[in-house]
Amino acid sequence: MEALPSQALKGLRILDLTRVRAGPTCCRVFADFGADVIKVEAPPGVDPNEDMSGARHGYDMQNLHRNKRSLTLNLKKPEGRDAFMRLVKSADVVVENYRPDVKDRLGIDYDNLRAVNPRIILASIAGFGQHGPYRTRAGFDQIAQGMGGLMWLTGMPGQGPVRAGIAVADSSAGLYAAIGILVALREREQSGEGQWVHTSLLEAMIAMCDFQAARYLVDGKVPEQAGNDHPYSTPMGVMKTADGYINIGVGGEGQWKAFCGALDMPGLAVHADFADRDLRFKNRPKLADLLGGIFAQKTSAQWLEQLEAHGVPAGPIYKMDEVFADPQVKALGVARKVHHHARGDIQLVGQAVALSRTPSAIVRAVPEPGEHNDEVLAEAGFNETEIAALRTAKAI
Repeated sequence: MEALPSQALKGLRILDLTRVRAGPTCCRVFADFGADVIKVEAPPGVDPNEDMSGARHGYDMQNLHRNKRSLTLNLKKPEGRDAFMRLVKSADVVVENYRPDVKDRLGIDYDNLRAVNPRIILASIAGFGQHGPYRTRAGFDQIAQGMGGLMWLTGMPGQGPVRAGIAVADSSAGLYAAIGILVALREREQSGEGQWVHTSLLEAMIAMCDFQAARYLVDGKVPEQAGNDHPYSTPMGVMKTADGYINIGVGGEGQWKAFCGALDMPGLAVHADFADRDLRFKNRPKLADLLGGIFAQKTSAQWLEQLEAHGVPAGPIYKMDEVFADPQVKALGVARKVHHHARGDIQLVGQAVALSRTPSAIVRAVPEPGEHNDEVLAEAGFNETEIAALRTAKAI
């Protein structure tokens, strides 16, 4: 059975000027929940960096730009810019992730958009923010990971800075932007006016550091690399078993006692070196050596079964193929099927939030560039002669 479009955001129109990852992540939220997201992109050959987002039919484009319509528009041409402003009149949101000076140069900054449509919401995602000494710098995920503090928190002690294996700054900036848009939409119901929403990879990265950042701000302590160990609680982290690795999580005293029961070592719970959280942290190396010898005696599956039986949080450490083979992941329906005209049936990563009445849905694969030009422009009031003129001017 084919998926039906979500009705949650039906009637909402988003003009998506974004590329790479942060902006598309933001717009994907709205597309998956039923908004009409129009991917506004330069005609092929106009943008010298059009390959930054990867192959059109590649996995990344498919996952980021599903459920959208495509309009090619050259904003550097007056005709293209004028056509875009006509689209703004009937839109709810514009999302862009240019460097801050680019939208000013193109004349699509918030003041200009607001003059055309006072209800418009402009969402801007930059590398470093809309003001300050770094505002015009180009930003990428790994640069934000470094400047936001994450790379000195990640990795083994003394190893030197290590990047996270995912684009955490990009993805979180996109999600923060989506939250900001939803707040602005709710406020617009009361005021009748739009507003400018903006975030950055740097701000998002610092916010994602959360308790580690607060640890410095509140207590003045600079957190260091802790590898696979939790920064201040133990035993919590990776355990090597007879045939692989698992994660364990032991928080409060009740879990510590249950953990010792799972090891069939109840006396360990009251051992003078490990009797409370502070002692366990102080004596972490000694406890780690002890547990290392114990966990090496059984397989991962055996330990997971034993820990589960005692109510101790634990889990396997998967490679990606194992992730999607797990019965819980299958039950949650994380992988969603959609048909692509060139690649056939493919699976993409679904939204991580479920709504009981109006769930997200993936109903359309990535369109070809300009696939919906005539359709979108006609909806905005362009007649056939005007559309032909845009083609002649190479504005679409």
